[in-house]
Amino acid sequence: MADPGMSVTPYWELTFDADGDVDGTERDQLVAQVTEYGVRDLIVFAHGWNDDRSSATALYRRFFAPLPGLAPHARLGYAGVIWPSMRFSDEPIPDFPKPAVAAAPQTAGLDPDTRRALLAVFPDRAPLLGHLARMLDERPDGAQGVTEFGRLVRQLIDGEGRPGVADTEEDGEPGVFTGDPASACEEFAEALASVGAPGAPSEGFSIPNPWNGAKELLRQAAYYTMKRRAGTVGEHGLGPVIGKLAGAAPGVRVHLAGHSFGGRLVSFALRGLPEGVRSVKSVTLLQGAFSHYAFAERLPQAPDKAGTLKDLQGRIDGPLVSCYSHFDAALGTFYPLASRLSGDDRSCVGSEIAAVLGPQWGAMGHDGVQAVPGTARLDLAAALASGLPATGCVSIDAASVVRRGGAPAGAHSDIVHPELAQVILAAGRIG
Repeated sequence: MADPGMSVTPYWELTFDADGDVDGTERDQLVAQVTEYGVRDLIVFAHGWNDDRSSATALYRRFFAPLPGLAPHARLGYAGVIWPSMRFSDEPIPDFPKPAVAAAPQTAGLDPDTRRALLAVFPDRAPLLGHLARMLDERPDGAQGVTEFGRLVRQLIDGEGRPGVADTEEDGEPGVFTGDPASACEEFAEALASVGAPGAPSEGFSIPNPWNGAKELLRQAAYYTMKRRAGTVGEHGLGPVIGKLAGAAPGVRVHLAGHSFGGRLVSFALRGLPEGVRSVKSVTLLQGAFSHYAFAERLPQAPDKAGTLKDLQGRIDGPLVSCYSHFDAALGTFYPLASRLSGDDRSCVGSEIAAVLGPQWGAMGHDGVQAVPGTARLDLAAALASGLPATGCVSIDAASVVRRGGAPAGAHSDIVHPELAQVILAAGRIG
């Protein structure tokens, strides 16, 4: 087992690289020990954007802490997924210990912590990252400067890791990386001003300075990489590990949970499950940072196409639960803006963006599962009071607790609440 300072026991960690290859020693320890410890229900949690192992482990320590008290008679085990992700240090995490998320100055450039995080994610792109950082500091005049910045950002994401799998059959690479960089940066500048991000003052009715949104373009490039990587780690890494565990410990019930891109990771693990494995008893997505159409039978805007994970909720011997909140600015404002094709109307800003751009660009953590017939929709209080359906998709409005956080991400990381831990127990019919 890992981390003797963890709040719960037994606890294991599963570490994956960007291609989904797992640390074999950690995998074998979990598979060998889970039966020895008498585990009946194993909760496997995948973080979203985190700088390093310590911040991911800090999340697990705090999130798992109330679970033994909420299900005192359950034979619980816990596993934390560690995968190469990152967080820009200007994104606040409510109530998190200061050493794990040290406050950083809100600037238009790259602070040292964010530069270190980017270098850890893109270890072979140090000269390119250095050039991008200098451009953010110096802001070369003219359209050519922003255009060159956009070209370099595109280089950062090209050829990174395994080819990614889109959320739907219609999706391609977001237009924000293929269109005019100056226009994209202008839109990001407007959106940042609308959510009150420091360093991005409102331009009123004048044309915004594209450099005010240039850092956001780089942020979205990092997140696009994380999104692709999460799918790879889930399908080629976690899915096969669960299959191996099912073969060695067939009586263990597995419950997958994921925050942000970690929600995409555990969802794509369903694609990687060996045929016939039925050990996954629930999947819970907390502010999932991927398309709300990922499980769709057909897309409303393209009825001949479907979500990439269509029907894969059928591989769960229990429900697929998506918790969402309209206080999540990362998913309600920036996700649809970055995901849509370039060239659309630019008149929408702030909280209006998701509504004006339309549901085509929505995220799971903004409004839950979409276009899956029979999906149940509940608020958090009703879900905890009345219980959850035993199977199928369930969308839970968790805005009553997921509501705190500053610009630019809003409440995206406000997930450490006992009520959300209770959702995982309810989804898995634990205790």
